[in-house]
Amino acid sequence: MMQHRSPDSELWQSNLRLQQWIEQFIKLLAALFAFVSIATTLGIVGTLIFETIEFFRQVSIWRFLTDTQWTPLFTNAQFGIIVLISATVMTSTIALCVALPIGLLSAICLSEYASTKVRRWLKPILELLAGVPSVVYGYFALLFVTPLLQQFVSGLESFNALSAGLVMGIAITPLVASLSEDAIYAVPQSLREGAYALGATKREVILGVVLPAALSGIVSACILAVSRAIGETMIVTIAAGQNPRLTLDPRVPIATMTAFIAQVSLGDTPVTSLAYKTIFAVGTTLFLMTLALNVFSFWFVRRFREIYE
Repeated sequence: MMQHRSPDSELWQSNLRLQQWIEQFIKLLAALFAFVSIATTLGIVGTLIFETIEFFRQVSIWRFLTDTQWTPLFTNAQFGIIVLISATVMTSTIALCVALPIGLLSAICLSEYASTKVRRWLKPILELLAGVPSVVYGYFALLFVTPLLQQFVSGLESFNALSAGLVMGIAITPLVASLSEDAIYAVPQSLREGAYALGATKREVILGVVLPAALSGIVSACILAVSRAIGETMIVTIAAGQNPRLTLDPRVPIATMTAFIAQVSLGDTPVTSLAYKTIFAVGTTLFLMTLALNVFSFWFVRRFREIYE
């Protein structure tokens, strides 16, 4: 006895095959984009490694790490990367001293004290600071903050690390505030209510319950902000100057790693020269610093993350 398929059954089979083709296409498309991102990362790392190897064929690693001067563009070339590292660490430290208290207190205010309506307005306004171009921040530091600070800080030069670090701290504040606020806001309300039931005050709940519970997210936000500060280019290039010197005085001009890369990349240095290859050595050092921060952040989050059932 022969069985005949109904038109509805054939239509259902056709739709099923179409859905399978669509799913396969989406899977391949997603895999392609994932491969492109991985290939791009490998290409960047490969370029840094190969060019850095070419640099170290002419300059010893010991000299690179121990010289106390950085003058690769001069006749008597010196390659002390510690000069650029110290300047980068100094500006990043100043920025962190500004961004951490302001960002964390802003996050606590938005999450614990502000009403839902106020939070809905304040958070987007705070995040607008992240959309300001860094070149605008740079000229703001050079033309407004530096003249203002010169009235109170004696010996402050026109290009200095202090104003660059302060303005860079303002630039990364939204990053700290937004991510920390998300981490604090994600703490279950039951923890707060339990602390209130035991007679704790608002301050005691925030300091003793909420912040420890959100610690991993807050630390991740801070480390991400540090990475952003270390990799900042235009603010330090415009406001801090391009005078490499080994100093801890924030009142004088300095040159960070990103500022030096921007200086050499202007196009005046021959591509095959040793001075040009220094930007890859500096870039590799910068990459290793940010990689170490990200690895520490990943480990810290995995180690201290709170999981709520």
